[in-house]
Amino acid sequence: MPKITQLSQLDLTQTYSYADYLTWQLDEAIELIKGKIMLMSPAPNVKHQDISANLTTLLHNFFKHKKCRVYAAPFDVRLYDRKKSILASQDIHTVVQPDLSVICNPEVLDEQGCNGAPDWIIEILSKGNSKREMQIKYELYRESGVQEYWIVYPNDQAIHQFVLDDNGHYQLKHMYTDDDIATPHLFPELAVDLTEVFETWQK
Repeated sequence: MPKITQLSQLDLTQTYSYADYLTWQLDEAIELIKGKIMLMSPAPNVKHQDISANLTTLLHNFFKHKKCRVYAAPFDVRLYDRKKSILASQDIHTVVQPDLSVICNPEVLDEQGCNGAPDWIIEILSKGNSKREMQIKYELYRESGVQEYWIVYPNDQAIHQFVLDDNGHYQLKHMYTDDDIATPHLFPELAVDLTEVFETWQK
């Protein structure tokens, strides 16, 4: 079997597994969504990177000496229906790279990343993010049981907070903006100062 080093060697209409994904050596950043290849947005800009670094630092300091851990992209998160137990690579058809993942169950971590749903995912939007991509991620995170999902809007300096309810649906719990203090549903003792989150050199 030839080594896959270029996207042109793959059939974008075909369904692939995480086992296939692990064998590829591509320059392009991709995600696998229910077996279909999805190109990721171009490299994040300075504002995106600043926000990611600010959030990573804040969360890393908060979770230090606690059982939860925060991981920043690139970090493979394999997702599937939350009703299923941990799956083998050949049975997994979705792998994404959220900007930030908070994981409190060490059993879902392995050498490749996270095999199952993180407790909390934060996605920072870029110019390249399409509405379709946002809808797909929203549904994926809901289906797989991500308990809390934040969408960060850099240009609007806003955060939308979604929390999974008892029926497995996301509820928009809060919309934070400007100098608000955001409070994670899962970690109510954590205060996220949006002024610090959106502090960046790029205006």
